[in-house]
Amino acid sequence: MGEKTPREVLAEFSMTPLGKGEGVSPFVARSLDIVDRSGLDYLLTPMGTVLEGTWEEVMEVIGKCFERMREDCDRITCSVKIDYRRGREGRLGTKVRSVEEKVGRPLKRTGREEG
Repeated sequence: MGEKTPREVLAEFSMTPLGKGEGVSPFVARSLDIVDRSGLDYLLTPMGTVLEGTWEEVMEVIGKCFERMREDCDRITCSVKIDYRRGREGRLGTKVRSVEEKVGRPLKRTGREEG
């Protein structure tokens, strides 16, 4: 068997239907179902989702989200930001920890209320 392809890509994306009103969480939920079922590591934020995988993996997931959204949305905006770093995996957590080490303390990671 060949070697496993390293998951060296972080991709932050945000996809929003236009003309569907102010509340778009039902559409975001459909995309997050696709993301969660993909098996990739991800981080949901209030402004988008960060995926970690190979180029092919993250683009496939973003493409599936787009295809699902366009089933009933006539206009969609999508922004994607890619960070590729050869030989580096597991960066969803390590990038944050690296900054925290430089600050010298843990930083607030969520505004979410517990309970």
